Amino acid sequence: MTVLETERLILRPWEESDAEALYRYAKDPAVGPIAAWPPHTSVENSREIICDVLSAPETYAVVLKETGEPVGSVGLHQGESGSVPMEDDERELGYWIGVPYWGKGLIPEASRELIRHGFEDLGLSGIWCGNFEGNMNSQRVQEKLGFAYVRTESDFPCELLGGTRNMRVSYLGRDSWIEES
Repeated sequence: MTVLETERLILRPWEESDAEALYRYAKDPAVGPIAAWPPHTSVENSREIICDVLSAPETYAVVLKETGEPVGSVGLHQGESGSVPMEDDERELGYWIGVPYWGKGLIPEASRELIRHGFEDLGLSGIWCGNFEGNMNSQRVQEKLGFAYVRTESDFPCELLGGTRNMRVSYLGRDSWIEES
């Protein structure tokens, strides 16, 4: 898999040896539930998630250059790993970051590079992104990145947590991205 770089970050594949760092941030109940996944319960649980979930194509650890530590994740998901229907040349942007790094512009920085990679290297025509109602931080990230609101999906199933939520869906087309770049 590709390794991508920004001013402050390295985006690289997750490794099993990242399990301790992943657990440090993913166990926080402020992180997973707003993205529809439960807090991690142990280092071993985080290791399993690295192997089963975070090993998916185009899924990257967000690593601080300053420390070499993964503090979040960003990915371009396709098909059934995404939460919205999409064409073969589209993906869904997903991201999260540990609470100590909220508000520092790291996820927009990582996402900008991943979007560039998606359009320039993967030849995508568009990228979807969603957030659950009330997650204003994620909504602001999408707005900063140039995504346009498309619709709200009511009663979106949250299988890992049980129940449903309303999800705000936005889209960034290749042509719009080129105009903004």
